[in-house]
Amino acid sequence: MGRVFLVDLEGKTYRCRFCENALALADDVLSRHFNCSRGRAYLFSNVVNITLGHQEERLMLSGLHTVEDIFCCCCGQYVGWKYVAAHDKSQKYKEGKFVLERWRIVEEVTEEFHLDARPGSSDAENP
Repeated sequence: MGRVFLVDLEGKTYRCRFCENALALADDVLSRHFNCSRGRAYLFSNVVNITLGHQEERLMLSGLHTVEDIFCCCCGQYVGWKYVAAHDKSQKYKEGKFVLERWRIVEEVTEEFHLDARPGSSDAENP
């Protein structure tokens, strides 16, 4: 395995449920209505901070695909898979895309919350 570089993400992110490592941006979600044999999943155009397993042929709910499993680069937990090739023409749109299983990730908002501080009045200040 080669060197792993961690990428910091800003904004709404999806993180590994096991170690909170950032895996993807909400802007990279292609579909939140994706299903796999273990439940709900999200389809992403890009993910980061992962390692890939070996390519293998796998019969999925949508047919035969060549896939690589995705593992969190920090804790090593399985989090989903990458579509390498689709054997059915109607599934070609998945090639090069990533699936993260919903129960293996958490959604986090990292945007800061600012209060607007303005001078005001209170009951104690009014005679």
